[in-house]
Amino acid sequence: MNDATGTAVLDVWCDLQCPDCHRAQPDLAALRERFGDGLTIRLRHFPLPRHQHALVAAQAAEEAYAQGRGDEFVTALLARTDELGTRGTGLLVDLARELGLDAEEMDTALIDGRHMLMVDADQAEGAALGVTGTPTYLVDGQRLDGGKSQEGLRERIEEIVAGVLSRAA
Repeated sequence: MNDATGTAVLDVWCDLQCPDCHRAQPDLAALRERFGDGLTIRLRHFPLPRHQHALVAAQAAEEAYAQGRGDEFVTALLARTDELGTRGTGLLVDLARELGLDAEEMDTALIDGRHMLMVDADQAEGAALGVTGTPTYLVDGQRLDGGKSQEGLRERIEEIVAGVLSRAA
């Protein structure tokens, strides 16, 4: 996929309670480092039914983005997937507070469900594209499933992104 600015776009369908999504973070950081502004990485929500707090975590991430600190929130939350499993909403509000976000507004957003449509739209689009597990990547029309194994995925994504950027040049 190539957006109007000539950059490559990598969509990452993620469940914020998924340990595999946490393990994918170093690869995403390496991709950001290698391609800089030439690559836009977009988080797409795909909460899995087996993760009890994934849906509310996706809504919390959207509230963190609304407050201007979404990437930090997502990174911090993925580092605490085990804790999310035991603490649920309490962790989400505490994490917002730790990051300097408006924790009361986070709590209110989780109660009123203001970000549910965004999460539902991501999940529906992912399902329509054949996403069944997380993390799943979509780049230049190619879907890569990282839910089974991360082995070789970063290298494959690098090849595809390099190809997109060379075509845009």
